Amino acid sequence: MGKPTGFKEFERVVAAYRDPVVRMLDFKEIYTDHDDKRLATQGSRCMDCGVPFCQSDDGCPIHNLIPEWNDLVYQGRWREALDRLHKTNNFPEFTGRVCPAPCEGSCVLGITDPAVAIKNIEMAIIDRGFAEGWVVPEPPQQRTGKTVAVIGSGPAGLSAAAQLNKAGHTVTVFERADRIGGLLMYGIPNMKLAKERVVERRVQLLRDEGISFQTSTTIADGTNGSKHINELIEGFNRVLFSTGATVPRDLPIPGREYNGVHFAMDFLTANTRALLDSGAPEDAVTFATGEQSRNPDFISAKDKHVIVIGGGDTGTDCIGTSLRHGCKSLVNFELFPKPPEERMANNPWPTWPKIFRVDYGHQEAEQHFGDDPRVYSISTKEFLKDEHGNLRGLRTVNVEMKDGKIEEVPGSEKDWEADLVLLAMGFLGPEHAATDALALDYDPRSNIAAEYGKYTTSHPKVFAAGDCRRGQSLVVRAINEGREAAREIDRDLMGETQLP
Repeated sequence: MGKPTGFKEFERVVAAYRDPVVRMLDFKEIYTDHDDKRLATQGSRCMDCGVPFCQSDDGCPIHNLIPEWNDLVYQGRWREALDRLHKTNNFPEFTGRVCPAPCEGSCVLGITDPAVAIKNIEMAIIDRGFAEGWVVPEPPQQRTGKTVAVIGSGPAGLSAAAQLNKAGHTVTVFERADRIGGLLMYGIPNMKLAKERVVERRVQLLRDEGISFQTSTTIADGTNGSKHINELIEGFNRVLFSTGATVPRDLPIPGREYNGVHFAMDFLTANTRALLDSGAPEDAVTFATGEQSRNPDFISAKDKHVIVIGGGDTGTDCIGTSLRHGCKSLVNFELFPKPPEERMANNPWPTWPKIFRVDYGHQEAEQHFGDDPRVYSISTKEFLKDEHGNLRGLRTVNVEMKDGKIEEVPGSEKDWEADLVLLAMGFLGPEHAATDALALDYDPRSNIAAEYGKYTTSHPKVFAAGDCRRGQSLVVRAINEGREAAREIDRDLMGETQLP
């Protein structure tokens, strides 16, 4: 490393988000501009450790060459850092924004000191690459004559398509939504991942490299206007399922059918679609009550008492979006106890640290209402309605962990006012219309059965990768599986492969 003692000399300093008072008024990205001098200093903290656990299975799922590009940024060699980054990651502009950075959780420096600011550096490298014009289309020099259909345009589908195209295969990506990107487009709000400036910029590069995209095309069993999966089986040499885990976990308690109880993804998807269709107005509160509010799919939180059930990234995104709509109050229920401030003995390095964190939405809610919105160790028992069948609140009970089981605390029932409840409790697995039509095998959790590292399903022409294979997980793991599935498809088609 260029600065072997950097980790001794400099403290960890991460880039601040924009002021919450200001950023809550718009849907622009929450990030501030990159500071090259600060980033060079942070790169110097990478400590030339003997075994870089940041690249291990506990760290980065795509095995980014992190120490190498940390050192290159320290030396000011940004173009070379970009080349190192692209060797392992097709979309660092996505992971640099939305990945929770398990690499930092397994950073060797993190054993005794705050970890290297890896995520900040990654995002800065790719943003510099686009700004300098270094990121350009690189279509393959020749085609193999083989065709591959990719179903789903989320991170797994896009990374697989990019790699297969690089190998010279002709790739068509099928997406049922009206825009390409899957989770990247409609599952993550604009303030965390800009759609036109970041997602669509990369999609256009993939188009320029020769990948074909078909939107508003549902692949299923041929009913309800869908295209039958057999058309792809017959028309392409291989088919890859990368449809994600899109079946949400429900809360089947009394009153679930009342007006005002919605799945989080319905709320977030409708918001982003309306935002893009309306030209992304800067005034977020006006947006929530503008013309798009007359769209039956749009769900506005303006002037409502909002309760988000479930933590995690999706819950945080519901918090941030509700605040931008101008909600009247906001509470976030979490079933489990508040995490500790530091690692517990049963959560040692280099595993992911299960500690208390304040994300952008929590910070904004505390700024706006004066308190962190999260309430821990609480379970919802029933929804309450008014005389018109509309949601007016819900009833909860406190819970505690005893011998590894969740038990209710007697006498802790409480009623909460709410006219909008968003269910953000994760996802159960993929939808099955297309895979049932092929009679594919499933694992015990309803995911498509396909061995990790091979990605072959029970049908000889069909592969599966990403959340539809492994269950709900991280964007970076989806990218990893898409890349590896592309490698195995290439090997299956050609008898050998040069893909990593």
